[in-house]
Amino acid sequence: MDKTRFSRKLFSDAFRAVLWVSAVTLLMLVIGRETLGEAVIALLYLIPIAWCANRWGQFSGTSAALTAALMFDFFFIPPFYTLAVDRLEGWLVLAIFLAVAIVVIGHIEASLRTAQDAVLMYDLSDALTGLRSQDAVARTCARFFRLFLLASQVKVIYHPKKDAPDIVIYEPQEIVEVRKPDRQLPILNVWGLIGEIQIWADFDVKLPDKDSRLLKNFAAQIGKAFERTQLYE
Repeated sequence: MDKTRFSRKLFSDAFRAVLWVSAVTLLMLVIGRETLGEAVIALLYLIPIAWCANRWGQFSGTSAALTAALMFDFFFIPPFYTLAVDRLEGWLVLAIFLAVAIVVIGHIEASLRTAQDAVLMYDLSDALTGLRSQDAVARTCARFFRLFLLASQVKVIYHPKKDAPDIVIYEPQEIVEVRKPDRQLPILNVWGLIGEIQIWADFDVKLPDKDSRLLKNFAAQIGKAFERTQLYE
């Protein structure tokens, strides 16, 4: 994803968040601030915040939280129709509201990341299932990592047992190495170090940390896949 498309997506996510919070604000104004009370209003504002974070991600959720805080202050905390707060209670309500909103967004983001990681692990496992050659495993891994990480290039190196030559796969196949890889992921199984995955990042894409649990789980899954091929070769 280039910078222009990425910026447009962020703007679109933030705009959706503002619309959702504005709709909830309008509904509460119709019902009446005296009828609802500050505590109920704060709880109702968490609904669009949680929805935006779950639907469009952390940036949208954060935009919703900031918009809700401003509208909460402007419409529902005295003095009304101003961003000024003239009493300590009002500041405490705003502070508690923002703290709760941040916690909610954090939990939703963590849950989404865990679910996404589980789906990716399943996708990799499914792609490796049934492969009977080490070359096929290496090619599948290279293709998967390039698509998953949006990398500019991926290189998979596998060291077969005995004195067989290394299997080296590039994705894409055109070799364009011009610098050291941004990530080097060792492949391990019961025999020890059997290979390595080298990843060159696109300049507009941030790679997972080299010690991330997801990458280590990927490497373990790939190591088992190479191990299974020994039964067929």
